[in-house]
Amino acid sequence: MNGRVMESATGVAASAAGQVLGAATRVGSALRRAPKPLHPRGSVWQGEVVRVGTLLPTGVPWLDEPGRDSALVRVSAAIGLPHGWPDLQGVAIRLPDQQGADLLLGSTGAGRLSRFLLRPVRPSSRHLTSTLMPYRGPAGPILLAAVQTQPEEYVLLRAEGTGEWIGFAHLRLLHEIDEEPSYDPIRRPLPGLRNYSWVTRLRAPAYRVARRARGEAETPPGDKVM
Repeated sequence: MNGRVMESATGVAASAAGQVLGAATRVGSALRRAPKPLHPRGSVWQGEVVRVGTLLPTGVPWLDEPGRDSALVRVSAAIGLPHGWPDLQGVAIRLPDQQGADLLLGSTGAGRLSRFLLRPVRPSSRHLTSTLMPYRGPAGPILLAAVQTQPEEYVLLRAEGTGEWIGFAHLRLLHEIDEEPSYDPIRRPLPGLRNYSWVTRLRAPAYRVARRARGEAETPPGDKVM
């Protein structure tokens, strides 16, 4: 099977799966009757990302170069189960200094295959949250992740495909704030990284449902995807 046929088949499968996820989000919204069908409960923080740089460059400046960025961070549970129950834990990061890019991380495994599978965990457990699906970097697929090291501190990691996780930054939660931001990594990717077309097809329907539930505009801002 050549590359174009494989890409076409992947796109069709992702579109079908995306419609299923969108339908599931609509059902969840109807049953819960909450303003946010995804990640209905959580806390929002003003944060800071301190990047340390790397000797193994990816070609993405934000991952490779040292620096400091302000961040708007939401720590939440995706399903909203009772406190103490295993849930899909999430960390959403907005980077105003990086064109307002959004990173959305969910609890997954850390292994070569388990990093592509969501995993319900207790919020008090030590666990990894990752982008689950890869971005398209200059030299191939890149995943991003975070591991909590202290109650209000995380290490940010990156991996090229199924390769080793490498730390590149520290995320600190400075103080809790009274805001309700909505994150969308499909429309606001990190500069230097792009969404694969199959990732967009898979995730876009669920995000459209979530935006509609929040009363937000449906017209995308024109972010190009690859």
